[in-house]
Amino acid sequence: MRITGLASGMDTETMIKDMMKAQRIPLDKIMQKKQYMEWQRDDYRAANKKLFDFRNLTSDTMLRQSTYIQKTVTSSAPDEISVKNVNSTSDFTGKIKVKQLAEAATMQSTDRILAPDADLTKKLKELDPSMVPSSFTIKAIKADGKLDQDGYEVKIDENSTMQSVLNDINKNSGVNAFYDSFTGKMAFTAKNSGEIANTLDQDGNIINPPEIVIEEDTKNFLKFDTAVSTEGKNAIFVYNGLETQRQSNTFQINGFEITLKKASETDITFSSAPDTDKILASVTKFVDEYNKLIENLNSEIREKKYRDFQPLSSEEKADMKEKEIELWEEKAKSGTLRNDSVISSALSQLRSALNSAVGGVSGADRLSEIGITTSSNYMENGKLVIDEAKLRKAISDDPNQVYELFAADGATDSEKGLARRLVATVDDTRKKVIEKAGTDTAVNTTFSLGRTLKGFDDQISRFEDRLQMIESRYYKQFSAMESAILRANNQSSYLMNAFSS
Repeated sequence: MRITGLASGMDTETMIKDMMKAQRIPLDKIMQKKQYMEWQRDDYRAANKKLFDFRNLTSDTMLRQSTYIQKTVTSSAPDEISVKNVNSTSDFTGKIKVKQLAEAATMQSTDRILAPDADLTKKLKELDPSMVPSSFTIKAIKADGKLDQDGYEVKIDENSTMQSVLNDINKNSGVNAFYDSFTGKMAFTAKNSGEIANTLDQDGNIINPPEIVIEEDTKNFLKFDTAVSTEGKNAIFVYNGLETQRQSNTFQINGFEITLKKASETDITFSSAPDTDKILASVTKFVDEYNKLIENLNSEIREKKYRDFQPLSSEEKADMKEKEIELWEEKAKSGTLRNDSVISSALSQLRSALNSAVGGVSGADRLSEIGITTSSNYMENGKLVIDEAKLRKAISDDPNQVYELFAADGATDSEKGLARRLVATVDDTRKKVIEKAGTDTAVNTTFSLGRTLKGFDDQISRFEDRLQMIESRYYKQFSAMESAILRANNQSSYLMNAFSS
């Protein structure tokens, strides 16, 4: 705390503050430049985020074949057979008669394992000490129709409970196990349905082994010595006149998944067609997001810059109301990306990518051929316009041609699909923006604006040190003046006292 002006009577504190305001003017200009550049950096990053979101949308929809192969499938008996498209690009029609559904093999013990209503969470050694230790191996039919020759060994020790044994079997083996507390018996059901494929024995004879095999039950834990078993069955059906079989009731033919639900006495017909509405919705969403992107980027590079509205200093903000600060900064932040070369170039490349033909495709090679054109209103800066009737017809006629137009992966740029070109342009633009403005987690030394900001920080630090020295000098000078005045006053008082005596 300083007490000044006692000898001179002057408000030297205020005088020094006023003089320091003049000294701070160059520093305020540096801080204004820094603040404006921080706004510019943030606007670059906001633009980068919009580019990133559009790139992801394009990749996740327009470059995925699944977007274009969506189909509606009708069945004459949906309660007996269901059909859905998985990855087929062509339509699918036919008829099926189901003679037999696939069934999973089962096995049940004939003797009681534990006493009625035994607590499954108790240790087995408490329920029946003879069971521990024990082990057995479960072999079951695999998804490929062959028996798992290695099987899974279930080990039972002193800490095992019936519940832990059931959990182990259900999690790790090829069967699902069920313990019935009423009968005290165990039942297994193979996880994979169907029959074991025929194999040959050592003599070359065809054998058909069971779908569930229990081996090395060291203490007859399962009581399966006289087990009751049912064999697995394959699904038997006639498809377009050809009788055939499948291990499971759900299988694929020509990229369509068929699920058999009931045996049928008559043929069940089915057919597929492109799900035009869903595909149209995906393309429309892409066009809408593209239009939003270019509208936003164009507004950024055309935004007016108000040069008379510079960033406010803390002293200036102190003299203003909150609403006044908000309105001022709205203009001060405007135009940070005006005429930016990176974004301007990106917009030009995006328009060029969409207006060029795609070479090497079998169907439509331009957007206009599927009903998407560039707006004739030059004020819209290249927005896309959809002729829904024409686009719907193109999708209905051949959705694969729409896929190729957007996603073709040709050897040259001219043979690449429109969406691939857009993604490449966006990736290149984002790389340049990041080099200039970095990301939210980047340190200043890794991008150009950051390095400039760091330079401003260094200038500010040096200038603040200099201002402290100047302020200290002012206080010393005024202190010296006060001391001189005080000495003069003392001398004057001494002389006056001398002459008066």
